[in-house]
Parts: sequence; structure tokens; C-alpha cells
Amino acid sequence: MLRIHFTGGDLAGVRMAARPDVLWETILSFHRLRDRRGAQLYGEWRSETRARLNGEPRLLGALVPARGYFPDFLTPPEGLEGIDVALEAVRATPPARLHTELGLLAASRPGAASLPGWLAALAEGRPEPFSRLLGALRGYHRAAVEPYWRRIQARVEADRAVRGRALLDGGADELLASLPPVLRWRSPVLEADYPVDRELRLDGRGLLLQPSYFCRGTPVVYRDPDLPPVLVYPVTHTDAPVSGEAGGSSLGRLVGHTRSSVLKAIGHGGTTSELARRAGVSLASASQHAGVLREAGLVVTLRRGSSVLHTLTPLGAALLRGGVAEGRSPLRRV
Repeated sequence: MLRIHFTGGDLAGVRMAARPDVLWETILSFHRLRDRRGAQLYGEWRSETRARLNGEPRLLGALVPARGYFPDFLTPPEGLEGIDVALEAVRATPPARLHTELGLLAASRPGAASLPGWLAALAEGRPEPFSRLLGALRGYHRAAVEPYWRRIQARVEADRAVRGRALLDGGADELLASLPPVLRWRSPVLEADYPVDRELRLDGRGLLLQPSYFCRGTPVVYRDPDLPPVLVYPVTHTDAPVSGEAGGSSLGRLVGHTRSSVLKAIGHGGTTSELARRAGVSLASASQHAGVLREAGLVVTLRRGSSVLHTLTPLGAALLRGGVAEGRSPLRRV
């Protein structure tokens, strides 16, 4: 069981990540690559990713076990700034921290007295294994995460819209209560099922909420309680996967003044009732048009209580700005 303990100051310091984190998505997708569960959602992604990989899983597998602890230094806060900045932050990990966290990794390996040779050299701070690690992370990210980044962004942005609506409706208390069912808010403690018993006391530092496409089932926190607190939790996947690229004939149906008005009405998010009111159409018409926009990959829909909330995908936002370049690949589905 994971228990995160809040003070009044911590509630005031709860905040949402502004975007997906490239390294959390990279590391957690590596877990999904080796996990046979979730075939409906991740099956096609697994097949496509394995076809693009060239040995990176073997290298990363020693550092990121299929279960249990993986070093905190792999997911620095700079992951929100993009892969180049994130990898530079990994490279800048102090040697003492490398030694400590890789020591924890060695201790967690069943029946293994020590780390493989290259990880032992990494723990000593040698430059060559660090270059190998960064190359493996970049190569795996390019194969497994980068081609699907629009879909990841769309899901995270949709989750942010739901949490933002909860925050506006009822403050931080309502925000925490709105998190996915794997998390349970029992003020002043946020609980979740977890592989081990963990008590995380925020002690006035607040909490960064990081929705993740590739997080599945169990949320994730840092092992080191002294690091800035982050809670990585799974976004809600609501619609059935589709094969290949979105768009096609569905996008071709996106014509006419009314549907364009509904797309504009979605803006930064809204319920079906709000769309109908903003666009000046009936509730049934707003729901129908939102469905077509969703099929075309322009809108993501999430349910919150008895209502649904619609938000634009990056492709939908670009279309409104007139920024979709001809021939550019539309939103892809993981």
C-alpha cells in the first residue's frame, strides 16, 4: 500500500504537470513492452516498436527490471522539457547518487550479488558506460515513444482538462478525489495499492501530479523520499483502439459550418452541454458532431461522473490554427 500524507500547505502546493514527461513515458513504455497484458491497447504498439528496435532492450533491461525498483536518476524533472534536455540531466547525475541508486538496484536483484560489468562501471562514474546508457535511452525513445507522441500528448492533455475542471469546481480536495480509481483520497491521505508498503510524507513540499500514457494499473513515486515529490498515474483510456493512422474518410467528413463551430467551441475543453450552448446547436447535434471529430482524431472524450468532457488533440488545435502542413502525418494511435 502507498500512502501519501498531506498537510494543509501540501494541498495548496498540489499542481499538474504541464505536459507529458519524455523519460517517464520512455521508462514506463519499456515496462509495457515486456508486459503481455493490455493487448487491446498496447498490442499493435508492441509489434511496431519491436520491429524498430536494435538491441536497446537488452542494455536497458539490466537497468530497468520488469518488476520492482529502477533508479530514480533515470527520470529527472527535466523530462518535461524534452528528450535532449532530459538526457543532459541524466548525464549530470552526481557520482555519489549513481553509486547509491545502482547499489539499491544490485540489492534488489534476486540471487545476484553484483551488477553486470557495464553497470558496475557506470556506478563508478566512468564516461563510456554513461555514453552507452544515453545512446540506448535515446534509441529506445526514438523507436517506442517518439512516433506516438501526439497520441500521448492528447491523452495527457485530456486528463489535465478533467483535473482542471475538478480543481475549479472544488479546489485541491476535489482534484485529488477526481483521480483515477487506482488512487483513493481519504483526507489527509492519498492511498493506492502498491507492490510494497510506502509512507510518503510531503512535509510542506506539495505534490506534482504527472499523468502518463504508459503507466498501467499502479501509480509510481520516487524511491528516494528526499526528492521533489512526484506522483505518476495512468491516464484513462476510454475509446477502442483503431489501426494505423487516424483521419482518412472520417477527416473527409469534417466539413460544414456547424461542425467547424463545434470544433471551435471545444477550445480548452467542455462538456457536451457546453458545446451545444457555445455552438448554438441541440444537445443531440453537439454529441453527434463531437463523435465525428473524435473519430477523425481531432478530439478526445473522457467521462467524469455523469458528464463527458471533450478536449482538442494537438491535431485538432493545429487545424484550428491553420497549422496542419499538407502531407503531414496525422495523429497516430498507440
